[in-house]
Amino acid sequence: MTGERDLGRLLRHMTPQLQPGTFVFCTFPEGELPPGVATIATFREAEGLSAIVALDEARRAGVAWQFESGLITLTVHSSLEAVGFLGAVSAVLAEAGIPCNAVAAFHHDHLFVPRDMAQRALEVLMAASAAPAHSPAQNQP
Repeated sequence: MTGERDLGRLLRHMTPQLQPGTFVFCTFPEGELPPGVATIATFREAEGLSAIVALDEARRAGVAWQFESGLITLTVHSSLEAVGFLGAVSAVLAEAGIPCNAVAAFHHDHLFVPRDMAQRALEVLMAASAAPAHSPAQNQP
């Protein structure tokens, strides 16, 4: 299964879903997670290990965090080779003044937006899905 590549179909069928919970970003300069910390995602950077964890998990582990966020999953199976999908989605959110940190996984793309803006972000994405021809990325020359 390779996933969808067509930008128009991706936008029409993105079907954003707000996941329950609050998620935060943590960094571990030593490159290791504290014992027992469950992550949503990790990425190794030169500065250390970055991790996204549930807020409750970060509190339980006593680790520092930033960016309390809601998680919106774009449930369309997007191809890892799709061109412009996250750019178009980011542009729609940017136009609404909503910051977004995107994570592309094998099957879906996941958006971390400020927790207090998550419901608004969901509404903006649903509106863009209903009328993708009006998204900023579609109207560029």
